[in-house]
Amino acid sequence: MAAAAREEEEEEVASTAAREREWEGEGEAMAVLDFDMLCASVAMAAERRKDSAAAAAAVAATVEGGGGGGGVQRMWEGDVVLDCLEDRRIALEAACCPCYRFGKNMRRANLGSCFLQAMVYFISLVAILVSLIAFSVTRHNIYLYMGLSSVLLIAIYTGYFRRRIRKQFNIRGTDSSLDDCVLHLICPCCTLCQEARTLEINNVQCGVWHGRGDTICLGSNGEGNKAFAALHKSSFVPIKSPELCGMDRTSSGANEHEPLVPSAQPEQ
Repeated sequence: MAAAAREEEEEEVASTAAREREWEGEGEAMAVLDFDMLCASVAMAAERRKDSAAAAAAVAATVEGGGGGGGVQRMWEGDVVLDCLEDRRIALEAACCPCYRFGKNMRRANLGSCFLQAMVYFISLVAILVSLIAFSVTRHNIYLYMGLSSVLLIAIYTGYFRRRIRKQFNIRGTDSSLDDCVLHLICPCCTLCQEARTLEINNVQCGVWHGRGDTICLGSNGEGNKAFAALHKSSFVPIKSPELCGMDRTSSGANEHEPLVPSAQPEQ
């Protein structure tokens, strides 16, 4: 009997030790699993922080792009020559008083005051005119060279600011500044019209590009694009809201306080 009791005790001790070893193995497995889950959680949190940082950077670039174009690729409004008469008010201003039109464009793009830029343009035009008059009277070539130099200077000056407008608002074009200068040299009025249409249609105010959706007419002089306003005229057709229709009332003799849901019908 004593031997049987000792065998039972030994078996019990062995089973207890086996259970303890199993528990220790399960604990190690759980620890490894918890460590793996912790690593995965840290990796996911780092990825989320990276995504949020990238999104914040994109938003910041977009906000900065409100004035500077950011990553948005834009285009000039219309062709330089073919669409110069699209807005006749701008065409008349560019043809009759280009210095005033140039000053207004620079003020919208926040590249200088309207008066200062208009005066620079006006002085250049006066220099060209005086040089041509002096050459026609005296026939001295020096005045002709002065007139040609003034023409080149005004083309370079206006072309430089056209390039600045392209870079500021990320408008599509060539990387060469020579093209902008050539456009102002060959057809300055048409080039001024294209710049003015682009700035006014997209409601550029103080160097901030608001876009077509925010285009409004400001002031009494009717600034803005009339063609764009014509596309968004309010409808003159009266719109009548649909009448409420009840499912269990007729048009005559119906109680106004009856519910709109059908009442329960008695079973046949």
